[in-house]
Amino acid sequence: MDQERGEKFDLGDPLAWLWLDEALRHEPYAPAGLAEPELAIALCHRDGRIREAALQQAVGYRALLPLVVVRCADWVGQVRERARELLAEALDVETGVALAPLILLSGRRWRGAFAVELLDTVLRRASLEQLAPLLADSDRAVRRHVYRLAAERGLLSPAELARAAARDTDTVVQTLCADAALAAVARGGAYDEVFGPLLGARSPRVRSVGVTVLRPAGRTDLAVGFLADRAPVVRACARYVVRRDGVDPLPLYRAWCAAPEPVPGAVIGLAECGGRADAELLWTLVGHPAGAVRAQAVAGLRVLDAADVRRLRPLLDDPVAGVVREVTAALLPSAELVPEEWLTERLGARWPRPVRVAAFRLLDARGGGVRREVAEALSDDPDVKLRGWAEHAVKRG
Repeated sequence: MDQERGEKFDLGDPLAWLWLDEALRHEPYAPAGLAEPELAIALCHRDGRIREAALQQAVGYRALLPLVVVRCADWVGQVRERARELLAEALDVETGVALAPLILLSGRRWRGAFAVELLDTVLRRASLEQLAPLLADSDRAVRRHVYRLAAERGLLSPAELARAAARDTDTVVQTLCADAALAAVARGGAYDEVFGPLLGARSPRVRSVGVTVLRPAGRTDLAVGFLADRAPVVRACARYVVRRDGVDPLPLYRAWCAAPEPVPGAVIGLAECGGRADAELLWTLVGHPAGAVRAQAVAGLRVLDAADVRRLRPLLDDPVAGVVREVTAALLPSAELVPEEWLTERLGARWPRPVRVAAFRLLDARGGGVRREVAEALSDDPDVKLRGWAEHAVKRG
């Protein structure tokens, strides 16, 4: 055995155990803080007979159980089977909760399914209090797995599921908990405990579930406020809910867009459920002082297929990047109608980056693409994105 190196070893990091297994196989040494270092080295030895013999000795050392978990996916059958026997004997609820992050991480490897199935069997006996650390684990894969188990077992109330959906940063957990909350209230009817947290969530998917709950909860009046939500899926759900309650959202959108300070979500919402006749109202908002309103007005004109190149072209110089992006998207289908010289001028370094990017995209979308000399002129541009596009255009010829 090489002389002890003294590296710091984080016993709580599941990835560290997999790294240790790989490291000790090639260069045995004893990391600082590791219990029974010689036995740990033997458990990771390149020789399968030594690993198997070490497993027989590891029974009494709970601190080395993480390495037993690793050996459950060993490439040598005898080692693998002995490790699985030992883990099945040692794994209770407390140990399962402690080892869950490592087991789930190892489960992504070949032959890792056994330990995960064993873990699930153990965790199905755990209380919500015992599972709480895993529901707050920093690894989203752990949270996904344990929230799924908790939801299947009915350990979380609809309100707790709704709060988890609103609080968690992972989209899979958000959807899982929101759907489980919706299913739970459909069985029990406690809608008023659920829609509050769901409607206040940052996730559009979660808010949309909250809006859907408003109808069976008898609170469709609250859905009106989400007709102008910033997310398309939430607006669509809100329109469905209010229409089922006999309310036509179109007059509301028109009234909101005619107000002095329209909400951007109402502007695009008008286009989503209006017709070509509503384009004139959107044209009045193209010059609105608020950049977000201008951007959504242009987006709405594109939705209504009412974009006019001549009227929109000046907005390519808008100081708000969001407006420039929407104008570019609206002009791309008719890029050949935008004068080439006018666009080429806007490739100059004096123009803001969003304008330069828009000009390049429109030039590239024209029938002949970007002229070679223009693309070559940008090959030394300080803007990485523009330089990359220019190089690509030159290669295309």
